Order: sequence, then structure tokens, then C-alpha cells
Amino acid sequence: MVVGGLSLCGLIRLLCSLLIPALFLSGVLCVCLVVLLWGVRLWIQQRKKQLTSAGKDGKQPLLVAFFHPYCNAGGGGERVLWCAIRTLQKKYRNVTCVVYTGDRGATGEEIVEGAFRRFNIKLTHPVKFVFLEKRYLVEASLYPHFTLLGQSLGSVFLGWEALRKCVPDIYIDSMGYAFTLPLFKYLGGCRVGCYVHYPTISTDMLSVVRNQDTRFNNAAFVTNSPLFSKFKLAYYYFFAFMYGLVGSCSDVIMVNSSWTLNHILSLWRAGACTSIVYPPCDVQTFLDIPLEEENSTREYSIVSISQFRPEKDHPLQIRAFAKLLKEKRLGQQPPLKLILIGGCRNQQDEERVNNLKRLCEELGVSNDVTFRINIPFEELKRHLAEATIGLHTMWNEHFGIGVVECMAAGTVILAHSSGGPKLDIVVPYEGHITGFLAENEDNYAETMAYILSLSPEKRLEIRENARRSVHRFSDQHFEETFLLSVEPLFK
Repeated sequence: MVVGGLSLCGLIRLLCSLLIPALFLSGVLCVCLVVLLWGVRLWIQQRKKQLTSAGKDGKQPLLVAFFHPYCNAGGGGERVLWCAIRTLQKKYRNVTCVVYTGDRGATGEEIVEGAFRRFNIKLTHPVKFVFLEKRYLVEASLYPHFTLLGQSLGSVFLGWEALRKCVPDIYIDSMGYAFTLPLFKYLGGCRVGCYVHYPTISTDMLSVVRNQDTRFNNAAFVTNSPLFSKFKLAYYYFFAFMYGLVGSCSDVIMVNSSWTLNHILSLWRAGACTSIVYPPCDVQTFLDIPLEEENSTREYSIVSISQFRPEKDHPLQIRAFAKLLKEKRLGQQPPLKLILIGGCRNQQDEERVNNLKRLCEELGVSNDVTFRINIPFEELKRHLAEATIGLHTMWNEHFGIGVVECMAAGTVILAHSSGGPKLDIVVPYEGHITGFLAENEDNYAETMAYILSLSPEKRLEIRENARRSVHRFSDQHFEETFLLSVEPLFK
């Protein structure tokens, strides 16, 4: 048989003549890659010996490194970091804690002082800071398209910089950069663990793209195009597969809520080493705030606590408050004030705050909305002590430390009916209501109006129920579960 002037046997011989060299070349390249990686590992181990110095007792301290490029940000994830370090310092004497950070605008002493000022956390021993120069590689603004992939690859380069500067014995990713885990495990020879606040990708994100829903991370031009939606869905599935591969190499996996657990188990499939460790909330400090009888003539304040990030959905809070204010002005009511408390990490967050202020002007509520940015801990307590309602609007919030703090402080919480607040926090306690949930602008406005319409006695009952329910999120409970989870890393 002849095909286009070439016999079938000739065609087979041609393919074999091309395939065999290709397979041989591929094999050679694979061997070279393995040798290269092995050589890099040996170089890193040699470098570790050169950089490690013995302690006062003549023994080399165990280096436990936390990868947290934004350790000075002041959010809930940072509170987990500092509580984890304090816990290890209490438990293990021969441990030196290291923090990889990109906060080069502050000294180590200023960062530690900031942790004490914001979170009331005082460390018992010094911490070693490794300042990274390439943190810009994980900035979302650097990747207007394919952001998840871009940030993840950027974290590998940032992780490589961290590994070159300090090779630890134990590596813990405490900020969600799972793609650094194989780097430290296989090249650094470290025992690796992670604390997952929020999956980089989740099955919910896949469903949003599949259903062509418009959200802050799914632009309208994508949802309006079946072709773009299918392409993005394929991209998400590929990323989810890679995310599962890198995550599954972790020796210890800690997640912060039932919602996060379900997604990580689905993506990483490493149930044997995965456990829930609720983040530490300084509930006792807030529980010390006395629950005073309400004065019916006083100003009612509605307080929101969360970083000024897009997923927190502050515009929803402002729009719902504006709708509430418009309806309340129709009848007799005490003055209302919305106080937005949060941290700004960078220029993008500051611009986001400016946009929120412009939204307040458009809705005519500028005089009724106050922004409090990067405030001290004592001021935060004062605002919560005076607040009637605690407001939280993030869809699928992984946990919600701010929600717990509001409940412990004695506010009546109103959170989004999804994620950690729905599954773990704003749930009945001993059969009694602990707060309220809502989903959209109308729900929030209606529920806030309902809360304000309750008698002071009924609100006090809800506040007391909420306070009793938050003990399971205390610092002490975190310390116990955290130590139990990381114990395999120290064996």
C-alpha cells in the first residue's frame, strides 16, 4: 500500500526514526533535570550548614520558618501567625522562629511592636526576620489576567529567594502560597506544613464560572461570552489540578473552618494529615467588655471589621446601610452611624477606600459613614463596646475572625449566609439564636431594621447567647489544637 508516494512500511520506519531519538532526548533531559535538582538540593543543604550557628548551649536550634510576605498587614491571618509563633515559643525551648516577609518598610522590632499594638500579642522570645525583595511577584496587580497562575508562579520565585536566604528545618506556609511547599520539601529538605485560610481555588469558584455568574473575580465580559467562560473553566480545572498536586505534598495541613476543610479535602485529597484548627480570636479581651443596658435615646452604631479588600464587599455594606437609613428616616428613630474599621495593606487598598468614600457621596450618606483605618487595638475595642450591630458581608468567608470578635464584644452580628459564618460561627448555641445571616442588599437592610426594632431585652439575650458560644474560638483552644496538629513536624 502506497500513501502519497510513501509505502506504509516506509512511513513506519520514518516515524520510528523520529520517535526513538525523541524518546532518547527526552530521557536525557529528564536525567539532566534530576541531576540538576539533586545538585541544587545538595548546594542548599551545604548552605544551610554554613548559615546555621550553634545556640548558647552548643546545640543548633531548630529553625521553624513561616512564609508570610505580608506579616505586618494587621488582618486575621496575621493574628494566626503571631499566635502560632507565641505558642511554639512557649512549648519548645530549642526553637528559633523565622518569618519570611516582604515588609521592608519596617524593622523587625516595629513589626513585633505592631503585633502587640494591634492584637495584644506579646512574644516571649525574639523572632528572626528574613526580608524579601521580590514580594511584588505575588501582587495581584502584576497579573491583570491569569491572576491565580501568575501569583502562584510568582510565589515560587519568592519562595526560592526565601530558601536561598535561610534554610529552615520546618517550613510552614501561613498565608496560602501552596506552590512553595514542594520547593521547601524537595529542594530544601524541610518538613513542611501549612495553615490554609482560604483555598486559592475552590469548587465554588468553579461553579461561579460554570454558571456564568458575575462576581468580583469573574468579569462581566467573561460571563457574557460562552467561549470565554469555557476557556476560563478549562483554565480553572487545570489550576485546580496543579493546586491539588502541590498541596498534597504537605506533611501537615491545618484549615480554619469546616468550609475550608470541605474544599481542601476535595482538592488535595490528603485527609489523613488534615485537621481543623480554628483561628485564635482574642475573645477574652472582648468578653471583658461589660454588657451595659441600652439607652433607647442614644446613637446606634453599626460596625464592620475587615481589611479593605474587594472580596469583603464593603460596597454592599454601604448600599444596604443607605437603604436602611432611607427607610428609617420615614419614622421616628435614634441616629444611625456606620463605622468601617479595617487595615490597608497597600496603595490599591487605599484607592479602594477612596472609591468607597465616593460611593457614600453618591448615596448621600457621607455624614453617616465613618472610616477608621489601621487603628490601635484599644480604639477597636471602644467602637465594638459602643456598637449595636456587627456587620460582615463577604461571600464564602473562609472563617471570619471579625465575626467572632463582634459576637464576643456584645454586638448583634449580621453576617453573610455562607462559608465559615454560616457553618461554624453564627449557629445556634444550646438551642438559642446567636446572630443573623443575610445574602443581598435587601436582606441586609431588612435584617438590620429588624434587629433595631427588637426590644433592648431581646437584643441583650441574643448578645449573651453569642458570647457564650465563642469560647471555642479562644487563644487557648487554638494553642491546644495547633500544637496537636504540628506535633508530627517535630518528631
